[in-house]
Amino acid sequence: MAAAVLLVAAAVVAMAVASTQRAAAADDAPLPLVAPAPVGLPNCTTTCGDVLVPYPFGLGPPRCSWPGFNLTCADDTASRPGAPPRLLLGDGTLEVVDVSLRNTAVRVVRRGAVANVTSGRNVTFGRSFTGGYSGYTLSDRNELVLSGCNVVAVLVGDLDEYSNIISGCASLCSSDDGTSKGDIRQPAGKFCSGLGCCQAPVTMNYSRPEGVQVSWLRGGDDRRQDLLRLEPFVLVAEKGWFDQSPVADQLVGPPGGSQRPDAAAIEVPLVLQWTVTNVAPPDDRYPGPACSPAVAQRLCRSANSECTTNGNGDYSCQCREGYDGNPYLDGGCQDINECKLPPEVNGCFGDCSNTEGRFVCRCPPRTNGDHTQKGGCAPAALTGFSAGIGLGSGAGLILLLLAAIFVTKKIRHRRIRKLKQKFFSQNRGQLLHQLVSQRADIAERMIITLDELEKATNNFDKSREIGGGGHGTVYKGILSDLQVVAIKKSKITVQKEIDEFINEVAILSQINHRNIVKLLGCCLETEVPLLVYEFISNGTLFYHLHVEGPTSITWDSRLRIATETAKALAYLHWSVSIPVIHRDIKSSNILLDDAMTSKVSDFGASRYAPVDSTGLTTKVQGTIGYLDPSYFYTGRLTERSDVFSFGVILVELLTRKKPFSYLTSDGEGLVAHFVSLLREGNISQILDPQIIEEGGKEVQEVSVLAASCINLRAEDRPTMREVEHALEGLQVSKKKGSMVMSFKKGYMVRDEFEDDDGVAMN
Repeated sequence: MAAAVLLVAAAVVAMAVASTQRAAAADDAPLPLVAPAPVGLPNCTTTCGDVLVPYPFGLGPPRCSWPGFNLTCADDTASRPGAPPRLLLGDGTLEVVDVSLRNTAVRVVRRGAVANVTSGRNVTFGRSFTGGYSGYTLSDRNELVLSGCNVVAVLVGDLDEYSNIISGCASLCSSDDGTSKGDIRQPAGKFCSGLGCCQAPVTMNYSRPEGVQVSWLRGGDDRRQDLLRLEPFVLVAEKGWFDQSPVADQLVGPPGGSQRPDAAAIEVPLVLQWTVTNVAPPDDRYPGPACSPAVAQRLCRSANSECTTNGNGDYSCQCREGYDGNPYLDGGCQDINECKLPPEVNGCFGDCSNTEGRFVCRCPPRTNGDHTQKGGCAPAALTGFSAGIGLGSGAGLILLLLAAIFVTKKIRHRRIRKLKQKFFSQNRGQLLHQLVSQRADIAERMIITLDELEKATNNFDKSREIGGGGHGTVYKGILSDLQVVAIKKSKITVQKEIDEFINEVAILSQINHRNIVKLLGCCLETEVPLLVYEFISNGTLFYHLHVEGPTSITWDSRLRIATETAKALAYLHWSVSIPVIHRDIKSSNILLDDAMTSKVSDFGASRYAPVDSTGLTTKVQGTIGYLDPSYFYTGRLTERSDVFSFGVILVELLTRKKPFSYLTSDGEGLVAHFVSLLREGNISQILDPQIIEEGGKEVQEVSVLAASCINLRAEDRPTMREVEHALEGLQVSKKKGSMVMSFKKGYMVRDEFEDDDGVAMN
């Protein structure tokens, strides 16, 4: 019995030591180990040519498809001898070549997708792919392609003005026509470099594309510069298709060519996302983002399926983990036999047993170890003990079980500690130590433990969220010393995010300025690094200009905020030991405290400036509307790039217009329109009415200063120190004027109460 007791206890300990994690297969990996499952409804056609048509898509009678997902199988062998039938979507302008239920995507090709942009400012993308159904959107597996000279194209959707940009890029040319005679492709796998043509990814968007807005960039003489002598065009295509040399050469023309062939007959591939939108009954009031039981039961017919939604009335079905097939049909999701997959895929290097919806993996008999690692199961090293050990000792069993529990806790703590060490190393903890090693007080202050931040935010409770976006969330926390802080937690764990994190820590740890947000510390013990800042309570400049109200911020406050921001940038450019270029100056990165004092934030994209004035070559990064055209065109980053972005903020303060979405009927953006009106002497047409009412002569001076900052020629822009002195001069002159007026008013009051001898009267 003692041997049995020891075997039981050893098994408990071995199970505590062994890892039970298994490797997950990629989302796009084929799963051929599913028993044959239904594809469509009974007595309905499920193929067209060589394309499979799974339900909810269908052909023929309306009962064979969900409303809005009816396709057409066109047999046009008369015009295409020997070719198979084509599967068509909507009005027939798009041909379906693949339907994916797992990725909720449809791959199509479209003829005549290359649009000429010389005939108008706006190019309609077309709603032919929807067929009157709103469940289709562009996938983020597409990109926008533009060819032309000094032209900008923006793909827009049907959302509100602030978030309607889906994609956009600019195609630029130099001052001579040498661009048209050289090879414009770049070596990083993309065909276009931005000289003569450009490419930009399509962001994931829950709206359909409305069209492409095209506008021309204006040079110093305000004339259009069509130097390529090629007919400009714009198109949306699947990523990678345009980069194929034969395709790109056919559209843009080979290097050195002067004309491109007619591209009207070219078939362009697209990837569309689809969801079901007309599922919920009119009286469905299910709270929260999940599908209601009524919707899930009506749409997801398989017992092993689950319903997903984006919370906007768009639904889709997926087979549960361990199943694959068609979740929209009864019996459509069937069990996957994971044990027939290679061990590198299912993560089981021991004995694998398939069960319904899952599988069980364990080391073979008389072995133990880690069955998730190759060679991890080794023969058991148990040795026999003397038969003289007391048989039936219940106390021994209890002691061994307690030992197993103790070992399990130790192993759990050790795993947590090793995981923290792994994340610390992964997040460049050693590098951060080197950055702050010269100052021990900085090192002690900068490193904050995860336990401290979890206590400060109540384990990152949602009620503590105070902001965030596509890349991260900001929490309000209270540290153990009762200091109120803002904690930035990134959502994306990629090397680029970690590099930006280290860059921001390295820069802000060495900067101390009243108009720059103060970095208090960081935490490296999580997969996603955390940054801890001083808490700024009054929101962003963008919020006060465009969200809060029409008169929420006075002209005096705007002038002071501009001056303080200029001081911060001039400090970065001139006063620190190694100059810093911010590279993403915009109104949403300027925070305001309770006293409306400005604080420049978000240094993730910042770079150290070289000692000389030639700048440095970097991958272009910034925000549309604020991005320096000279930097975008050449890839050379200098302090004057920050000057341009600051000039855009001055225009934003003067006009209360959003730089990234403003567009005139002539296709001019905010910067170009502002400069045109200033040159014509009609600047009041675009100024904020509140500024016209409250401001004085300094409004005109600030407008001229803004125009000098947004000069297209970087070398003609002032430095941030010159901008700072100009704004300070305006504030000083304004204060002197106020003091003179106050003195005059006081003198007049005094004169009324004194007699001719200057003696006060009773």
